[in-house]
Amino acid sequence: MYPILGLVVLVLDVVALIKLWGGSSDMNHKLLWTILILILPVIGMVLYFAIGQKASDANV
Repeated sequence: MYPILGLVVLVLDVVALIKLWGGSSDMNHKLLWTILILILPVIGMVLYFAIGQKASDANV
C-alpha cells in the first residue's frame, strides 16, 4: 500500500513541476514553488494545485 502511495505522490509532484515550468510565471515564482514542492512533496503539490497556478496557466 505505501509504495503505491509514494509512487502516486511522486507522479503528481512531477506533473506539478512540469505544469509549473511550462507556464508563463516569472522565474522567482517558479523557483519558490519548485523549492516548496521538493522540500514538502505532499503539502507543496497540494498547495500548488490549489493556489499556486495562475488562471492563464491552469489549462496547460
